[in-house]
Amino acid sequence: MNAIAGPAGRFAAALEALLFGHRRAVIALFALLTAAMLWQASQLRVDAGFEKQLPMQHEYMQVFKEYQREFGGANRVLIALAVDQGNIFTPHFFDKLKAVTDAVFFLPGVDRARVSSLFTPNVRFTEVVEDGISGGNLVPAQFSNTPQDLARVRENLLKSNYLGRLVANDFSAAIVSAQLLEIDPNSGEKLDFVAVAAALEKIRTEHAGSGISLHIIGFAKVVGDIADGATRVVGFFAVAFVVTALLVWLYSQSLRVALVPLGCSLIAVIWQLGLLPLFGYGIDPMAILVPFLIFAIGVSHGVQMVSSVGAEVYEGADVESAARASFRRLLLPGAIALISDTIGFVTIATIPIQVIQDLAVTASLGVAVIILTNLFLLPLLISCVPLGDDYRARLRRRSARLAPLWRRLSVVAERRRAAVVVALGTAALAVGLWKGGEVRIGDLHTGVPELRSDSRYNRDTALITERFAIGVDLIQVIAEGEPESCIDWAAMDAIDRFAWHVENLPGVQSVLSLPRVAKIVNAGWNEGSPMWRVLPRDPQNLAQAVAYTPTSTGLLNKDCSAIPVLIFTADHRAETIASVVEAVQAYRAAHADEGIRYRLATGNVGVMAATNEEVEAAQFPILALVFAAIIALCLATFRSLAATLCIVLPLALVSLLAYALMAWLQIGLKVNTLPVAALGVGIGVDYGIYIFSRLREYLGAGLALREAYRQTLAVTGSGVVFTGLTLAIGVATWIFSPLQFQADMGVLLTFMFLVNMLGAILLLPALASFLLRRAR
Repeated sequence: MNAIAGPAGRFAAALEALLFGHRRAVIALFALLTAAMLWQASQLRVDAGFEKQLPMQHEYMQVFKEYQREFGGANRVLIALAVDQGNIFTPHFFDKLKAVTDAVFFLPGVDRARVSSLFTPNVRFTEVVEDGISGGNLVPAQFSNTPQDLARVRENLLKSNYLGRLVANDFSAAIVSAQLLEIDPNSGEKLDFVAVAAALEKIRTEHAGSGISLHIIGFAKVVGDIADGATRVVGFFAVAFVVTALLVWLYSQSLRVALVPLGCSLIAVIWQLGLLPLFGYGIDPMAILVPFLIFAIGVSHGVQMVSSVGAEVYEGADVESAARASFRRLLLPGAIALISDTIGFVTIATIPIQVIQDLAVTASLGVAVIILTNLFLLPLLISCVPLGDDYRARLRRRSARLAPLWRRLSVVAERRRAAVVVALGTAALAVGLWKGGEVRIGDLHTGVPELRSDSRYNRDTALITERFAIGVDLIQVIAEGEPESCIDWAAMDAIDRFAWHVENLPGVQSVLSLPRVAKIVNAGWNEGSPMWRVLPRDPQNLAQAVAYTPTSTGLLNKDCSAIPVLIFTADHRAETIASVVEAVQAYRAAHADEGIRYRLATGNVGVMAATNEEVEAAQFPILALVFAAIIALCLATFRSLAATLCIVLPLALVSLLAYALMAWLQIGLKVNTLPVAALGVGIGVDYGIYIFSRLREYLGAGLALREAYRQTLAVTGSGVVFTGLTLAIGVATWIFSPLQFQADMGVLLTFMFLVNMLGAILLLPALASFLLRRAR
């Protein structure tokens, strides 16, 4: 029985004759290409970049790039040296701080002009003296680490505004801060963040101990920790592969048959990894899950081919005839399903963030390769596997054991039982609409959500946040005015009022701005009296108040036309970022006539705000594009609105329930989780297309709907059930991963594999009983 008729059928028959007529040559060509791709895959490099994470077309990132040279970027590294007991004012601690400062200064990719610690010349203090204002380096050039020198540094520190910024409020720790560049100025090559992370860890190893601990945070360190975790992730992939292999063996009833879909899926992964360097791509640490997802999709389609071949052999066909018939039958539905998968990944490339676009390319290449390995190579290979009467007997024994199960399940195709399933689906839809609307954009927890909450990085983050007033999360609003705004009282007063307003917002830990520093200096010129801690209205006095704040502090640019307001937030959770950004936008709208333009935003929180807004703007258009493409493909394939609804409605329900699950588990929708929505739709449409394609075939033969569905379950449905369970079991092992984002993906994908399978097995035929009335 051939499910493909007309031009498509003729094309499938011609392609079958070509491939099977030159079977050995085609298999040899695949072998040669796989060897070449394996060599190419060995050239694959880790390609992590800070700017890849940025939505460069976003308004905030335009400001970020415009002022990056003057005020630094968001790619900071902080190393906090903390004492176990006492305070930092000991010769031993200052020797360590000096050594760490020097080591950071010579790290690859460090912007040396922006390295800050007590020992760097850009860290200065001012004080009131008899003649007015004096100042100098916080650690004097003649510092010799004597008790007198340490006491002098302490005095200088108390006169500066670095307490809480570079030194802990209780004097128990000090920070070395640095900015990283995208290009290593020494080599001219793109900065290797994994190597930087290793160098940072070497600094920790060499200088920690003897009562001093080192705590390191920053993008480079996150990349390094994820890369380290990825080496252990390989172990979870191996477990998932072994579990999948054993279950495929159990399902196929033959080790030789099982090796074919497993081998083809591995070949797809090899080709995917080999094509990346060929096209000039590397692999980002955040994309380490993609190869396994390609393997999973490959296994899903491979099992369908194995099921079809088994059904033909069951009916008495020889293995080559079975492979040929399966190729003809599954070419169109398999291609449509895989094209749908590819479209699902391609649509996420519409988000203007390079790391997402690279992920889309990586996944799309993998799915495109599966079209070749699973639809072309797999039937050729399986036709070479000798399958005798003993294999047919094993299939018939299994069929007899499963027949009662398929008979009971097929009742969902009867309208009375189908009504119950549709009612349950409607109830699930209500839950999805209620809970799915609560999903938040961005991070929902403190620390770095890609790592476990008890990871060393997140513990380091907690310590720095606890001991320092500035915290680790910063958003800078650039206050733009006319040149020399810093000696214009009206401009400085407007910025000062803005800073005061922001400082009183919920979630803001502290604020630093030039007007605030100028008021302290002005008081110093007037014997330190608090009543003079104001902005002088006279331009000359105002110039005197800002004269001791150099551009290296990051509080003003050269011509004083841009004055940043540094807002240190308590955390980077989605609601914190949203509330601060909304408040800034509301303030600038209400004070647009003051001559100052408040531009969002730089700093790491500014980057997160821009990313969150891009993800929020893209989530629904992406799903709309995916579903529009799937609907169009299903309409073109089945030429039936009813058939399309039977396939698409379960997909929509599962997508909505996935959002509800994310809200319930407090998993934010962000760069790492947004692709899961596209993946879930892709896997689900595979199930639906394969089942409906076989169901339509039996209906076309004149069978009643329930009987047609029973036979569909016995062949295609068994493969769908098996695939859903197998892949769910495989990814469920990820829940125990050392990487939190992989554990989250394990939960979400386990849910999607299982619920998409249930939707295809239960809801699709139930909908068909109402929508395909003539088939009854």
